[in-house]
Amino acid sequence: MYLTQGLHRSVQQTPDATMTVFGEQTRTFAEVADRVARLAGALRDLGVGDGDRVAMLALNSDRYHEYLLAVPWANAVLNPVNTRWSAAEVAYSLEDSDTRVMLIDEAFVDMLPAIEQSWPKLRTVIYAGDGPVPEGALSYDALISDSEPLPDARRGGDQLAGLFYTGGTTGFPKGVMLSHANLLTSSYGLVAPGFAFRPRGVFLHAAPMFHLADLMAWNAELLQGGRHVFLPSFDPVAVMEAITQHQVTDVLLVPTMIQMLIDHPQIAQSDLTSLRSVFYAAAPIPQALLERAMKAFPNAEFVQGYGMTELSPLATLLSPADHENPALLRAAGRAAPCVEVRIVDPHGKEVPRGTVGEVTVRGGNVMLGYWNKEKETAAAIRDGWMHTGDGAYMDEDGYLYIVDRIKDMIVTGGENVYSAEVENALAKHPAVASCAVIGIPDPEWGERVHAIVVRRADTDLTAEELRDHVKNFIAGYKCPRSVDFVEALPLSGAGKILKRELREQYWADAERQVN
Repeated sequence: MYLTQGLHRSVQQTPDATMTVFGEQTRTFAEVADRVARLAGALRDLGVGDGDRVAMLALNSDRYHEYLLAVPWANAVLNPVNTRWSAAEVAYSLEDSDTRVMLIDEAFVDMLPAIEQSWPKLRTVIYAGDGPVPEGALSYDALISDSEPLPDARRGGDQLAGLFYTGGTTGFPKGVMLSHANLLTSSYGLVAPGFAFRPRGVFLHAAPMFHLADLMAWNAELLQGGRHVFLPSFDPVAVMEAITQHQVTDVLLVPTMIQMLIDHPQIAQSDLTSLRSVFYAAAPIPQALLERAMKAFPNAEFVQGYGMTELSPLATLLSPADHENPALLRAAGRAAPCVEVRIVDPHGKEVPRGTVGEVTVRGGNVMLGYWNKEKETAAAIRDGWMHTGDGAYMDEDGYLYIVDRIKDMIVTGGENVYSAEVENALAKHPAVASCAVIGIPDPEWGERVHAIVVRRADTDLTAEELRDHVKNFIAGYKCPRSVDFVEALPLSGAGKILKRELREQYWADAERQVN
């Protein structure tokens, strides 16, 4: 199994069918295959050898799609760069991975001088954007037109396919090494009968393509011979218009995107009936938001994925059939195909069903390891099981319920409080747009439950009203003792709330750092 296999299959079966749509530009499977082979040839001519890393710092486009295929075609290694990073963070990842070639578009050209100053060994920059080519860079389109096509290396299996850097929410980001087999194992979960992707679909790339969740969905659509429609970045109106114009059938959204879509006034006038699958992942979703989304897209089946970068990224799936049972909407699903999941105590012993412990995962999705970090790899993968750091319990039917990051659990007055449970209760209030719950120092309780809330527009929700609301759903000791209202919550490039940033202001002067 290798990443370019789906393209070869479609070229054989439907060479003249449309594969990519970006703005007014459309290309067939045969045209894309030719461009990919020529881009791979160009990379070889530029000195990219077997196993060399090739980065891309760009917004979504058909060129990003070609990059994802051309790099493995040339037997090199993908290094998609987080578009939310600063120049210093980008340079760190390039230096850490010894990446000498990078593709970049117009959105990030201004960062180039700072990146090159921090990482002077970046020898080749390919401009994969629109407009004039920056001085010192090579033209993406000229390279394709001037290069001879290279035969596909067709390397796969356990060979390294890509380096995917973690978001850096705790210290420096780590390069997660994923093989062809790793990435395909996760994508197979989405094309299994009863899940998200069916043959000849139309997939909308609205989530960032550097992120593994989108790459997993990209590859699943590739395996099914589907069409890819690209938006540079997420915009609610652009998403609705693209779904209508291109009759999009499948989409991946993170919960914050779902929130923005269903809150937008234009949704009532938009024809979104072509949607048949909404795959959501990358961050926990409040049950109240999920219920609203299912009403907003009544023709679509919903599929939830839970996992992490180190799991390529899929561990569990909540199927469309599961979404028909309201009791399961808080679950993260059951183990994906070719994956085992168990819950263990701090000593690695499996705990009884219904008991909170750490999620561990074994299967073809588990990473090869962290790039140049043997100690961290050994700590994360023990006896073949990836230790996720997520706290959860499993019910008698094998459904997983995530409660918190182990390190984020709040201990207040000797009682354990899991933020997900409190956040779900908060999110049920109609005036709450989004929220996060953290533990902050308290002289009496050690930690106290603290909520940080974004109110919906034109509402004047008070902390007292919110606490009264939450008491209807959870025990008193779990209710927030304090509430801050803010305009927005800090998000990672993957759409996850950065709780580390939220905690910093409260813990900076504390004598002991509970979290």
